[in-house]
Amino acid sequence: MSTEIVGHWIDGAEVVGDSGRAADVFDPATGEVARSVALAGPAEVDRAVASAVAAFPGWRDTALARRTRILFAFRHLLDEAADEVAEVITAEHGKVVADARGEVARGLEVVEFACGIGHLLKGGHTENASTGVDVHSVRQPLGPVAVISPFNFPAMVPLWFVPIAIAAGNTVVLKPSEKDPSAALLLARLWQRAGLPDGVFTVLHGDKVAVDGLLEHPGIKAVSFVGSTPVARYVHERASAAGKRVQALGGAKNHMVVLPDADLEQTADAAVSAGFGSAGERCMAISVVVAVGPVADPLVAAIAERARSLRTGDGRRGCDMGPLVTGAHRDKVAGYVAEGQRAGATVVVDGREVAPDADGAGFFLGPTLLDHVTPDMSVYTDEIFGPVLAVVRVDTYDEALALVNANRYGNGTAIFTRDGGAARRFENEVEVGMVGVNVPVPVPVAYYSFGGWKDSLFGDTHAHGAEGVHFFTRGKVVTSRWPDTVRRGVDLGFPRND
Repeated sequence: MSTEIVGHWIDGAEVVGDSGRAADVFDPATGEVARSVALAGPAEVDRAVASAVAAFPGWRDTALARRTRILFAFRHLLDEAADEVAEVITAEHGKVVADARGEVARGLEVVEFACGIGHLLKGGHTENASTGVDVHSVRQPLGPVAVISPFNFPAMVPLWFVPIAIAAGNTVVLKPSEKDPSAALLLARLWQRAGLPDGVFTVLHGDKVAVDGLLEHPGIKAVSFVGSTPVARYVHERASAAGKRVQALGGAKNHMVVLPDADLEQTADAAVSAGFGSAGERCMAISVVVAVGPVADPLVAAIAERARSLRTGDGRRGCDMGPLVTGAHRDKVAGYVAEGQRAGATVVVDGREVAPDADGAGFFLGPTLLDHVTPDMSVYTDEIFGPVLAVVRVDTYDEALALVNANRYGNGTAIFTRDGGAARRFENEVEVGMVGVNVPVPVPVAYYSFGGWKDSLFGDTHAHGAEGVHFFTRGKVVTSRWPDTVRRGVDLGFPRND
């Protein structure tokens, strides 16, 4: 029985390519190989970029009204296909179906934002800046751009970038994770059905060969990347050296500061939801609870009670938490738990002992809670990217703030308190890009921008929102003087903007 091969999407069709290289795609809930994905070689990279380069002039000059209509059509089709996309995500990533549906919904928000691109691309105009001289500004697309997205959000992260880039007049080559590649092909087919011309959106599957090819290819003008910090730094340095515009979103170690006056039940619910949702494979997951003063003991007990009640298993069975994406990643996360225990942390809830509701040997690790974690332990310093929640105990707000600010990551953070003054002070003083007040996962809505500080972002531009539009466009200022002439002719037809 032959294994299905997931191909690239080039010039409006799925193609396997000639590299002769492929990778296994697993069903994380069973541990079995479900299909293979073609891995691009240099020839496939060149072919994908050539398609984007060829499509760019026509798409750049397509009327803004027509581009917007295609965006609206894509939005409608994606909304109709949301369940299908979610099922594909669950089959290859492992997150529960409800979580996958939420991922698609958050991606749809960015599509809806991009539908208003006409307003966002407006320039300015000054009449008679000098006598008879007018000045106006415009924003124009960059050209073919690359989007390199991670395994944990195979639909949402591409949708952070692709709709805005396309709406602004660019063409896009998407390099999704080879661990869960099929959602990208679903998006490609929806774009085609929406009326997007061939070559405007391309999917190139691959590993480091494909990534390096895109980073260095002269046809690619900008790169958007989301992934771990070491790779984000590499992408930023290599693409920048090749003269490209780069936004590279890296890793995180998100803290949730809990003050003694916080609502204990609400806080425990939030910690469990934010720590164990999507098996902790989120860059915005809460991985550290900073318990201030006397709140620590009752908070740990409340979190432990909830964590033990979670049902881990196949995400298609209505479980609370699914598997991790691969067996190697599951073993790596379990290794961190063992190392934390050896270093002196107390294992309150041990996910290594989970009995999952699933068939076969899936890649499961249950919710894990570690108490008495200290900042020198690897379970604190490293981004684990799994269902491991560490509790660090401090005596005061100032100690909690200092702990967050000393961390090399600055992606997201939250504070739980009833004290408005303390919350306002935290908003002002914390050195993190996205802050929640009694909100554990402060992912901004689409018309704001997503991104962190410090080692969580390389480049100076965040994703989607106004910053996303500016990233995928460049400004031009025109100064003009014209002789005074009179236009003649009568046209009673209603003016059109096509």
